[in-house]
Amino acid sequence: MKKDNPLLGMTLMLGFCILAPLADAIAKLLGDRVPIAQLVFFRFAIQLAVLAPLMFATGRTWQMTRAVCALAALRTVMHIVGIAMMVTAVRHLPLADAVAIAFIMPFLILILGKLLLNEEVGLRRLGACAVGFAGTLMVVQPAFQTFGWPALLPLGVAVNFSLFMIATRRMARDIDAISLQAVSGLMAVVIVGPVLLVMPAGVAAELAWVGFPEGTTGLLLGMGVIGTFAHLLMTWSLRYAPGATLAPMQYLELPFAMVLGFVLFNELPNPLATVGICVIMAAGLFIFIRERATQRALRGDLAPEPGAIPAAE
Repeated sequence: MKKDNPLLGMTLMLGFCILAPLADAIAKLLGDRVPIAQLVFFRFAIQLAVLAPLMFATGRTWQMTRAVCALAALRTVMHIVGIAMMVTAVRHLPLADAVAIAFIMPFLILILGKLLLNEEVGLRRLGACAVGFAGTLMVVQPAFQTFGWPALLPLGVAVNFSLFMIATRRMARDIDAISLQAVSGLMAVVIVGPVLLVMPAGVAAELAWVGFPEGTTGLLLGMGVIGTFAHLLMTWSLRYAPGATLAPMQYLELPFAMVLGFVLFNELPNPLATVGICVIMAAGLFIFIRERATQRALRGDLAPEPGAIPAAE
């Protein structure tokens, strides 16, 4: 069993925070040209296509214990549902709004990590998440009044991916990240593929196969590759750090979503949202700097400062 390395875990999570909004932006660019089921299928089929050769080349095993396999199947279903909800949300909402509304997730991860995994949650971590969530409230506009029911979808994404992260943390030390993602890709293809084969387009358009509309092939490929690598980084991060440590870092996903929203969709945040972005970034940077100082102190690189955060905080 590997020992925790919070700084490495947080660095890997930063990579995820950069790539995940990019995958969401590509989904928004695809718009409603590709049905949700087909989009989800290609997301996981590309993941499987990328990782399966790597599995064979490196001699990694596809085998899991029965308990790990059951948890992997549950995790895959949550991943499918989460992606489908987020894709639907970004079709209707500005990218930054959809990501911002979902940012109740880090706070949920803290609570669930404490309740389900018995992870330590210190006051400084709680404080950083509270400040980051306050920044999120500054960003979130009366989305339900403006956009209707799709504004509720990111809340479902938050609950779903909080449980997804907890399941990943539980498995991360027992199975290699590449093996887990490859098996998840295979499971998702087996789950979603038959739906596309049997569902007539006239019955449920979002569950049907429509082929490759013009201009979508490259976007589908890019979304699959970026999404695969992003979730590898996330899985690796949870191998080295608990969710309570990584939760504040996830707030850094929002500024990247804001930048992409401006560059790709000409979506500009209002002044209050800009302040909220700064607050969110400050909360994430605070916990990152404090964790770095704590780890250096534990390695003996410097004496702990007075009042330094214990490792559990």
